[in-house]
Order: sequence, then C-alpha cells, then structure tokens
Amino acid sequence: MITEDNYLRLGVNIDHVATIRNARGGLHPDPLRAANIAYQAGADGITAHLREDRRHISDHDIERLIKEIDLPLNLEMAATQEMLDIAIKHKPNACCIVPEKRQEITTEGGLNLNVNSHKLEDCIKKLKENAIKVSLFIDPQKEDIEKAKELGADIVEIHTGSFANNFHNTKKIRDKEFNQISNISSFANEIGLEVHAGHGLTFDTAKVISRITVLKELNIGHFIIGEAVFEGLDCVIKKFRAILNNERS
Repeated sequence: MITEDNYLRLGVNIDHVATIRNARGGLHPDPLRAANIAYQAGADGITAHLREDRRHISDHDIERLIKEIDLPLNLEMAATQEMLDIAIKHKPNACCIVPEKRQEITTEGGLNLNVNSHKLEDCIKKLKENAIKVSLFIDPQKEDIEKAKELGADIVEIHTGSFANNFHNTKKIRDKEFNQISNISSFANEIGLEVHAGHGLTFDTAKVISRITVLKELNIGHFIIGEAVFEGLDCVIKKFRAILNNERS
C-alpha cells in the first residue's frame, strides 16, 4: 500500500524538449507545454538545467516555469555566481548543484566536492538563506555523502549512470552497481540527508532502483522525452508513475 512514507516522487526533466526547439529556433516545441502535460500525467515535480551555454533551457523558460506551472521546480545549476543570482531571483523549490563542462554532451559524473569546497559551501549557504532546498549531484561514494553533509546540503542526488550503463552486463556487475547505490543511499539517509537518484534511467532500470526504500525521488528526462516520440509524453509519464507505485505498494 502506498503511504506518505513510502511514496516515491517522480521528477520529469524537460531539458530535451528545449533541445529540440533550439535545434531549429522558434517557439516549438514549448517546454512549458511539456511541463503541463507532466503535471496532468502525475509527475510530482519538474527539473530543468539552466546551463552556462544555454544549449537547451533558457532564462525565459525558468521565469515561465516559476510563474505558470503548478509543480515544484528543481533547478539544476553549476555553482557559479551567475546561476546563484538567477536562483535567488526566481526562488525555485530546490536547486541541484551539478558539475558542468562546456564540451560535455551530458553530465558525466557527480560533483568533485573537494575542489573549491569553500565556494560550494558559500553557494549552499546563500541558497538556504533564501529558503531554497539544496541538493548535490554526487557519485555513490561514502566520502562524498559525508562531505555533502559537512557542506550543509539538504539532499543528495545519487548519480545512477554507471548502474544504467551496466544494467545489461553480467548479473554480478549489475548487482555490484545496485548494491553500491543501495548501501550509499541507506548511509545518506542515516546521517539525515534526503536521498534522490537519477541519470540514464529507463522503465527497466527505474523499476529496480525504486526498490531502494530510502529513496524519495527519481529524476528522469532523456528517456522520457525520447520514448515520448513513440508513445506520447503523457503515456510515458503515466507508465513511470505506475512502475514506481507498483514497486512501492
């Protein structure tokens, strides 16, 4: 039975709706229309990454998401002064601080919390002073969990990319990846951090990851937008919602 304690939230990342729009220019497809469909289909939140190079989501998208969408916004951002100023201006429900490299195709791994940690700590402090919850996107490593707690984060989002990439490998490797995430998630929960997960998740991998009972939220984007080409956005989100509900009931 689904209760408030075991309910697993689904955050839908709409970045790649904007990627398609920007490939040709103009206004279509509109990321806000995708966010509204996600809301109607049962999503619990919207995630959007405002990158330094603005390759997909734009500043105007963020402004509209805050004003027009009746779902909490999880703003993914690098720990730069520009992004901090934008976050404080718009006050999303939460900010997930992620690593960002100009040449990367997608986020390649978790934050290195030992590089410029004072700058990161200051960014976290200022976000929290503005009533914005702070999440750090990190690899499933105990030392990173401990450092996230030390820096003052409210939430850690565990990078599931390695698990997703190895899902169709041998059972031994798949189980090793899963157990690493499961054990680290439990540790983070024990020391008082809320635990989320995301990156590379599909129907099959989300079904398995959702069995980690301390997880409170999955954030999924690329697969949802890609699969929507074939099945429709509302159908894909409803299918994810049913999978998560089934695994938690």
